[in-house]
Amino acid sequence: MSDLPEAEDRNVLGGNLMACSYAPLTGFFRDGCCSTGTLDTGRHVVCAKVTEEFLAFSLSVGNDLSTPRPEYRFPGLKPGDRWCVCALRWLEAYEAGFAPPVLLEATHEAALRLVPLEYLKELAL
Repeated sequence: MSDLPEAEDRNVLGGNLMACSYAPLTGFFRDGCCSTGTLDTGRHVVCAKVTEEFLAFSLSVGNDLSTPRPEYRFPGLKPGDRWCVCALRWLEAYEAGFAPPVLLEATHEAALRLVPLEYLKELAL
């Protein structure tokens, strides 16, 4: 993986990676897609439709996704927003019963290195 999004990024189903969200603008590269590269150590590759429960869970484990952080071009999330979340954070939420639903076509294939496809399919939109 490079420091730039790949030209032919693939999703977890093997097709072309679709956009996750332009409003709010998501992605490690803030290009609307869950592309990844060597600088993306958190692997922001799962396109999730965040829920109140997920946001509360994430805050409880030290990751505040609701408060805007303009210095990182982060608008703060509210329930219903789609966002490229870290694969391990999504898996942690799944195991705790708080994982948000995912858009498989917009979830990068790199997620499969950390999250079983059957988990993602179980919560597919």
